[in-house]
Amino acid sequence: MNTQIHPNGQLPAAAAEHTSSRALASLLLAAGVSALVVLADQLMEPWAERHEIAAWLALWGVAVLAIVLLRGVSRILARKAMGALDQWSAGVAQRRADERLWHMAQTDARLMADLQSALDRTGKGPAKDVVDLTQRRAARILRERLYYI
Repeated sequence: MNTQIHPNGQLPAAAAEHTSSRALASLLLAAGVSALVVLADQLMEPWAERHEIAAWLALWGVAVLAIVLLRGVSRILARKAMGALDQWSAGVAQRRADERLWHMAQTDARLMADLQSALDRTGKGPAKDVVDLTQRRAARILRERLYYI
């Protein structure tokens, strides 16, 4: 894999996401394999005292079989977990930005006037809360292509 690093030392977003989900998948795979090997060892313990080499080979077989069976499952779980964590963190960031905007609008008359005029243009009544206000503002920015605001 040929991943280029930006001059500031950071990986691109897609590469960082791939790396983090891959690392999580490796950890999940290692946890699953070790759990199955420990379970197999506990089940074979009475028999393993007399057949040490056979027990050792059986444990290796369990480990290899667990890797083969759990590899795909751990990748899927890691991708889903990383997606859920990304959505959660984006939601937290959006709520923080909404709260900052609302606090700034309460102290800056120009910003509050801008928000009120945006509300008037939508034809809806006053916003019920911060989330409604910022959703309306974001929709207007996207609709009117005012990305510089």
